[in-house]
Amino acid sequence: MVLNERQEKFLRFILERVQTGKENDAKTLLTESFSKQAEGTFNEEYKNSFIPRMVALLKQDKIEEVKNIMANFKN
Repeated sequence: MVLNERQEKFLRFILERVQTGKENDAKTLLTESFSKQAEGTFNEEYKNSFIPRMVALLKQDKIEEVKNIMANFKN
């Protein structure tokens, strides 16, 4: 999947905030979510499963910052 500029920026932002060693997991999860957005299947149910999985990968002190950004991120 080719990411657009906004998705690339979001990906870099998140990767800077994930726990060491969890970067590939985060990239995989984000790529999955971008694909779902492109397919039109990024719905509330998926969002409710995505957020806890992403939060589990984050550095503890970055969780609130990322949650606030994710709440505002649209496709």
